[in-house]
Amino acid sequence: MNDDTFKVGITKTFPCSYLPNKEERLLIAIDERLQNNRGYSMLMMEGFRRSGDQSYRPHCPSCNACSSVRVIVNQFTPSKSQKRSLKRNAHFKITTSEALKDEYYPLYETYINTCHQDGSMFPANYEQFQTFLASKLTKQLFIETWLEENNEKKLVCLAVTDILSNGLSAVYTFYHPDYKTNGLGVFSILTQIDFCKKFNLPFLYLGYQIDDCQKMNYKNRYFPYEIFTKKQWLLVQK
Repeated sequence: MNDDTFKVGITKTFPCSYLPNKEERLLIAIDERLQNNRGYSMLMMEGFRRSGDQSYRPHCPSCNACSSVRVIVNQFTPSKSQKRSLKRNAHFKITTSEALKDEYYPLYETYINTCHQDGSMFPANYEQFQTFLASKLTKQLFIETWLEENNEKKLVCLAVTDILSNGLSAVYTFYHPDYKTNGLGVFSILTQIDFCKKFNLPFLYLGYQIDDCQKMNYKNRYFPYEIFTKKQWLLVQK
């Protein structure tokens, strides 16, 4: 898919959300033919992401720091620290849902208001929760991580995942701050890789790797992976 094949829009420049003293600009997929699973999957293969039902890709005038990353699932081998994460969190129970449930919101609100007070989504609200995480573009998988003890169940982590034609897309993960030391972000990615294997899907899309942004520079630790640069996917091995 070429940018001139389908109708796209372009935003004005605005202060970058991730890097200080940088300006951001986005390509927005506005063509109605792209507003479905096939179109969305094609866009993901071209380095796009989504927020709600809007697919976008950075198109900044003087910066190319954002690079889309996808894990090659069948070749992935966990590192020593990732193996420790799997072992440390093996006591949690994993379940799934195909719908964004209202019962997820308290966990989302706690996570945003505790862990991201310096971010653009603070303070959390229910409308934001719905418009950001839900999507009509494709089927979704909501991966729930539960702690079961003393005959009680507690939702400690939720991974919002989109189902693409050639993989899963890790949209967003949020967890209870009390379990921050469990490294649930890493565990969530490993869990999504496992679901890709179960569904026989070749890729897990992780979004944008931004080396100079602490919150966005963790996605290049799942080898081997491919990085989208200069309009092509390049293999990166350990």
